[in-house]
This record gives sequence, structure tokens and C-alpha cells, in this order.
Amino acid sequence: MLSPQIILIAIVSYFVVLTVISYLTGKEDNNEVFFNAKKSSNWAIVAFGMVGASLSGVTFISVPGWVGESQFTYFQVVIGYLIGYLIVANLLLPLYYKLGLTSIYEYLFTRFGKNSHYVGSISFLISRILGASFRLFLVAIVLQEYLFDDFGIPFEITVVISILLIWLYTRRGGIKTIVWTDTIQTSLMIIAVILSIYYINKDLGWTFSEFISSSDFKEFNKIFVTESFTERNYFLKSIIGGAFITICMTGLDQDMMQKNLTCKNIHEARKNMIVFSLILTVVTFLFIILGALLFIYANENNIAVPLVDNLPRTDLLFPEIALKSGLGEFLGITFILGLIAAAYSSADSALTSLTTSFCIDILKIDSTDSKSIKTRKNIHVLMSIVLIIVVIIFRYIQDKNVIDSLLTVAQYTYGPLLGLFAFGIFTKYQVDDNKVFLVVIINIIIIVIIGNLPSNFIGGYQIGYELLPFNGLINFIGLYIIRK
Repeated sequence: MLSPQIILIAIVSYFVVLTVISYLTGKEDNNEVFFNAKKSSNWAIVAFGMVGASLSGVTFISVPGWVGESQFTYFQVVIGYLIGYLIVANLLLPLYYKLGLTSIYEYLFTRFGKNSHYVGSISFLISRILGASFRLFLVAIVLQEYLFDDFGIPFEITVVISILLIWLYTRRGGIKTIVWTDTIQTSLMIIAVILSIYYINKDLGWTFSEFISSSDFKEFNKIFVTESFTERNYFLKSIIGGAFITICMTGLDQDMMQKNLTCKNIHEARKNMIVFSLILTVVTFLFIILGALLFIYANENNIAVPLVDNLPRTDLLFPEIALKSGLGEFLGITFILGLIAAAYSSADSALTSLTTSFCIDILKIDSTDSKSIKTRKNIHVLMSIVLIIVVIIFRYIQDKNVIDSLLTVAQYTYGPLLGLFAFGIFTKYQVDDNKVFLVVIINIIIIVIIGNLPSNFIGGYQIGYELLPFNGLINFIGLYIIRK
């Protein structure tokens, strides 16, 4: 079992490295560097780093933990992701570069007006705050369970420490720092999953090929659900839902697009998106394979799924095996570094993008004078505090697998963005900008009602991730009604 002292040393060493990178990349403490890195990033560095930001701590431990319940069916959604990334690369990125945007929601102001702009940016702020909080919540739970409980530190302080560290190394360099720290974080995450697969197979007396061909593996390797269209994870619903999740959570999300917009031109940004999507697909499949291996190992060694507040948490099966099963300190340290890297590669960019969107879209900051820099720094602190509060709230209300919860929330919060951008891109109509807020509110009410309909009320049909495009469609229809 890995001792709390060793875990603490590994974490401190990791953050020392990030702090050094922050110092080197944050020497120019101005808004242009913070918001877009002066559009000087190398596309290959951005592509590789975005893998870690997209996967996050949720993928690192929640996706493997979900395999016991869903087998490999999550890969249906991943196939949809790949389709979505190709759409983003060839439709949305050219639009953003053509308009020379810093915040992508500036497009809505240009196309429709200030209220549409506010709706877009507010939708993003809510979506990203909830998404980042889910990710931070998961890593905070792990740190609490395997480190801070041993030192008598309460969960709330764990959360404060976690977010304070992010604030420290992003407060000067912003997105320029993130581009480089994401590269290190992605590397650590990929190393961790590969070594975990190797060491667990070794302990079971298998080579990787023997594991893949084993009867135990075949119990988990079902990918496509084709039996009934009414199933929540039917393959067409999952693929279509996955494509729209990517379009929204990447293409219409300031967090992910902010990195793309630091590339020198549209050609490099498009290369970045395509290469990144291919790497992400392969790495995600490795995490799914790891999930099968974890459950096989747990069954062989009578390892129970950990309980938190008397509820089983399959999210914690990976850390339970990596840190407590006797597979060695090297694997434990690798896991901790991979987990921290995964969690912080998404959370740090989320904090930076939240600050950017609030400054540009809400406060309309467009200068680099000392007053604007001070305002940006204050907003950076404010967003850190908001994340702390939301993560602590999740501690008392979250009772599902985190990856499923994250994607479910996205179906509700990204719908207005999907409707607004689709209406702007695919029609030439103008809308009554004063009525956009009303359309979005009505749309949210309708989607909440539909999303919570009992399956027996709609002929046994189970609503899955296809709720997101349906959400966007309803919003699109609402905008058509208020067109000019």
C-alpha cells in the first residue's frame, strides 16, 4: 500500500514542476498572453495537450469504473465524438478564424446582438462551471479517501487546496501556460494507463494478447447495443449523441476552442483538431480496456468496490487497486501523477476560459492597461471561489457515476448554444434579440420535462444522449418563431 507521505511528496513535486513552467511562460503578465498566447502556439503541442484536457480525471477513473456496468458501450459515444471533431474542424474553426475571435461567443453578438451574446456566454459559464466541478469533485474524492483523511483534513479544505494550486500556476500566463502544462499532463496520463495495464496483467500472469483473448475479457467487450431502439444506449442514439456532445463541449465551448485559437492560422488549427481527435479515440479505448482489466483483477483478488457515504463508487475501483492492492509503489506513484495530471489538465484550462469569457463577454474588457489586468486577476479569483463552492455542494448531492452525470448535465446546458450557433450558421434570418432570453427559458423548461419523462409513459423508450440535439432543435425552432 502506498503511504500518504509518498503520495504527498509526489503531488508536491508535480506542482513544483508546474510552478516552474508557469514562471517561464508567465513573464509577460498581460491580457493578450492570458487570453490567446499571442496566437503563437505550435499546433502539434496544442493537439497533444488537448488530449489531457478532454479526457480529464473523469475519464481517468470514471470510464474504467463504468465498464462493470456498461461494458464497452461507451465507445459508441466515442465514435460519435470522432465524427463531431471532424465537423468542428471543417465548419466551426474556419468561422472563428475568419472573424478573428478571442471569445467564440463574440460571434453571437456580431450575428444577432447583445442579448444573444449574453445568452451564449452565460450558457457556457454555467456549463463549464458544472463540468469543471464534476471533474474536480472526482479528484478531490480520491485525494480525500487516500491522502487527506490520514492527515485529518476535512473534504472542504481538500477542495480549497486543489483549486488554490490551479489558481497559483495559471494566474499570470493563462492560456500560454496551459498549452505547455497540458502537454506534460497528457504524457503522464498516457504513461499511467499503459503502465497500469502492464503491471496488472503481469500480476495476473498474462501477456497483453493473452488478456485480450481470454474468456474473462469477452465478458466485458460488448461495444454495440443493437437489440432495441428503445434502449438508452442504442448504438445510433449513442453515436449521434456523442457527435453533438463534441460539437457542443468542444466546438461551442470557449475552454476547448481557446486552445485552438492560439494556433498561428486556420490550417494549423485544423491539423491540431484532426490529430488530437485521433489520439483521443485511441487513448480513450485504452481506458475502456483498462476498465475490463480492473474488474477482472478485482474478481480474482476479492476486491470490493469502495464505499463513500455507504454508497458504492465504481469510480474509486482504479485508485483502490493502484494504491492498496500491493502492485508496487511505482504503479501507485504513476497512478497519482496520472490522476492529478488528468484532473488538472481540464480544470486549469476551465478556470482560464471562465475568466476569459467573463472578462470579454460580460465585462467587455478589450485592452491590456493596468486596470484591465487587475480586473482580469480579480475575476480569476472569483471563478476559483465559485468552483470551490460548487465542488463542495456536489459532495452532498452526487450519487451516480461521474462520467454519466457529466454527459447528462451537458445535454441540458449546451442546448441553447447549439440552437443559437446552428440558427446563425445555417440560416440568414435575424431574430428579435430582446426575446432570446425568453426562448431559452421556455426551451429549458420543455427539455427538463422531456428528459424526466418515465420510460413507460413513452412506450418503454429510454432517453439517452440524443436529448442534446433535440434540445438544440427546440431552441432552433424557438429562434425561427422570433425571426425578423
